[in-house]
Amino acid sequence: MEKKKSTVEQKATGDNTRGRAKFREGVVVSDKAEKTIIVAISQRYKHPQYGKYVSKTNRFVAHDAKDEAREGDTVRICETRPISKTKRWKLSEIIARAE
Repeated sequence: MEKKKSTVEQKATGDNTRGRAKFREGVVVSDKAEKTIIVAISQRYKHPQYGKYVSKTNRFVAHDAKDEAREGDTVRICETRPISKTKRWKLSEIIARAE
């Protein structure tokens, strides 16, 4: 029977069982709260039965520690531990500024 590795051994060998954090790209739709942004991620897909294209938008609440993202910016967010009741994402980088 194989001995289970401790967390220190896992970090040292790079054998992480938790997996990778998820990344998403979207547009900032609100930056009114302090250190918080709301990012909308839109996707279009074909309806399986009717064949019509449908738009779906998901809104994610993300932590912006430096308060640098503005409304209209295209940003990349990263999954993180829960920061508040609704915040489970943090700002990773700003891809493009709004004009």
